[in-house]
Amino acid sequence: MPIPNDFHFVFGLKRQTEPFHLVYYLCLRSCIETHQPDNIFFYYRHKPHGRYWDLIANQLTLRKVDLVDHVSRFTYKNRQVKKYNYAHHADFIRLEKLYEQGGVYADMDTLFVDRIPETLYSKPFVIGREDEVAGPDGKLRASLCNAFLMAEKGSLFAADWLSEMSGAFDGTWSNHSTILPDKLSREHPDWVHIEPQRTFYKHMWTPEGINRLFVEVDTDTTGVVSFHLWNHLWWSRWRRDFTKFHAGKMTEKNIRTVDTTYNLIARKYLP
Repeated sequence: MPIPNDFHFVFGLKRQTEPFHLVYYLCLRSCIETHQPDNIFFYYRHKPHGRYWDLIANQLTLRKVDLVDHVSRFTYKNRQVKKYNYAHHADFIRLEKLYEQGGVYADMDTLFVDRIPETLYSKPFVIGREDEVAGPDGKLRASLCNAFLMAEKGSLFAADWLSEMSGAFDGTWSNHSTILPDKLSREHPDWVHIEPQRTFYKHMWTPEGINRLFVEVDTDTTGVVSFHLWNHLWWSRWRRDFTKFHAGKMTEKNIRTVDTTYNLIARKYLP
């Protein structure tokens, strides 16, 4: 059963105190213009607002969702991770929707660069490789990133992942979301297709990768479907451990006038 040309996004799982940001508008606009989806399903708990939302909302199919009980009840040991527990809710919701309907899922801090190769739509489940991550024991583990996923309806891999996800959820960033799918891919290699890192994550979640996206210029996009922006690592102007770039600098003027890897692609999708 081919994967449908339907795209799924999850957003607004925490209260929206600021207007919908330009970077999220560009994610959706680049998706629309690159892939001409049959449907764009936008799952939210708290509806976005603002100019950029108003420009794009009528092209989306809005679906209000509940939070995930297992995540809501979990007692976090790490307060820093707890700040981002909305991402853990999204980890479960994205898989549930892909299993139920099939299609393509992408995080909202994505910029679509080129069309997904048609051959990938014939796979039962598609996920991309990323750099190794630290496991619960601190040792580096192979990792498959869940920020860009494709699945046929009723995917066996999605079902298996969902069935084991709650048990693997330990409050860390990666155990249930990127380490677990790598483990399952080794157990059931016929259920999943693994794309090389370049396809979805050419520029990784490192200071070098983030600066390559937002400060430097890399025009080599051969074989690249999307850029993932890792925005939790640089969004705040007060966070400087990865880059001096922050969301306040992501403006229409900056994108139009400053040549960077991200801006050169994003520029053509500006309103």
